[in-house]
Amino acid sequence: MSENPVIKITRVLGQLLLMLAILAAILFLPAGSLNWPQAWLLIAILGIYFLLYALWGIYRDPEQFQERSHIAKNVKRWDRIIMGTYTALLPAVFIVAGLDAVRFGWSEIPLVWQVLAWAGLIFAGILILWTVSTNTYLSRYVRIQEDRQQQVVITGPYRYVRHPMYSGILILFLSLGPALGSWCAIIPGAVIDILFFIRTAKEDKTLQKELAGYQGYTEQVRYRLIPGIW
Repeated sequence: MSENPVIKITRVLGQLLLMLAILAAILFLPAGSLNWPQAWLLIAILGIYFLLYALWGIYRDPEQFQERSHIAKNVKRWDRIIMGTYTALLPAVFIVAGLDAVRFGWSEIPLVWQVLAWAGLIFAGILILWTVSTNTYLSRYVRIQEDRQQQVVITGPYRYVRHPMYSGILILFLSLGPALGSWCAIIPGAVIDILFFIRTAKEDKTLQKELAGYQGYTEQVRYRLIPGIW
């Protein structure tokens, strides 16, 4: 029996509020101050973003929402390691940003670069949402979804690169530090990007080997992450 949508939304709202509270702590405790407009703006945008995704997932694509809400048994072991490392590194982006932008002022971001960084975050968000709304098989972890009769998706952003979600993530983590007012936060963000380059390569090999039709798709769309480059 499926869960009542109202109960599910209430549960998701509770999880979202908890996530935003943890994010606020990771940002403001290292900063030592609540006077950080960029951080408040980020929390607000992320809150709206995840709320819209949850509502869309619950009502428009509940199977994808369920897929991304749990860890299946046949997840690749190497992906568990990569995503575990990513989870450990993620707080470092916000901690370093707080130490740099507010508490110690190690670096200073000109306004024009901050504006460009926020534009990058918005572009990354749009690209990720486009990917989410196009690919019902999008999963948190790499696995072949035989239980859902997974098929190759070739529409939307998949016409341009084979892993558009990761393209958005690369832009997001390069933009996040400057958007918060910190050059130093680019360092952990760049390490996360390297992880996703590795993940892309390994996932692409897995799909070519194990997902029917994917090898032919690679002949139509040559680039994994960056059109014209890789």
